Amino acid sequence: MLLAEDDRAIRHALERALTLEGYEVTAVADGVEALAQAHKTPPDVLVLDVMMPGIDGLQVCRVLRAEGDRTPILMLTALVETADRIAGLDAGADDYVVKPFDVEEVFARLRALLRRTSPVPAGTSGGDGAGRGEPQLSDRQIEAAGLRMDLQARRVWRGKRELELTRTEFELLELLVRNAGIVLDHSTIYDRIWGYDFGPGSKNLAVYVGYLRRKLDEPGAPQLIHTVRGVGYVLRED
Repeated sequence: MLLAEDDRAIRHALERALTLEGYEVTAVADGVEALAQAHKTPPDVLVLDVMMPGIDGLQVCRVLRAEGDRTPILMLTALVETADRIAGLDAGADDYVVKPFDVEEVFARLRALLRRTSPVPAGTSGGDGAGRGEPQLSDRQIEAAGLRMDLQARRVWRGKRELELTRTEFELLELLVRNAGIVLDHSTIYDRIWGYDFGPGSKNLAVYVGYLRRKLDEPGAPQLIHTVRGVGYVLRED
């Protein structure tokens, strides 16, 4: 694991906690060091502070994604506005934790990221929905509401247009496609995607759904992800 955090106290405390949790941690103090270390010894997962001097966490994320590096990235941010969190997702981050954070939340999010990036046994799709009548095209492709997903290549199309999704966006869309027409409540989605329910006060899911809608929606075409107020979300083509 590569940890980049310019605040010395936070960096040392988090490095110690992660080490005690069983992670092998390389900790650096800025974005320049983070990029150098990532190029030297590619990590299994990156934890990046957003606000760092010189090259910040968002820039590190953009550089790695531009290079084709798909290593899961968890952002640490003191910025709580939705627009700021969207900027992190737009840069290619997979998830974020808002400071001040509980270290157990960091552990939970890291476990979920690493679980979703573990190799999937041959002949399985790695997703949920078996036995629910999901539109299975093959061992690697599913389709619903005009969307087609190649699970092995991690590619998705709406009609002929291919969408560029982050890892978490892809996992969320896969869950919705597999359960097309079924309303999934918030707690179910949190459990399936993050492995942890962050409670009714969390806006994490709403941020990801909003960002996914921006990539899915087309002028003149029906909206695909619908909000069922007080319950959750459903994928359907009206």
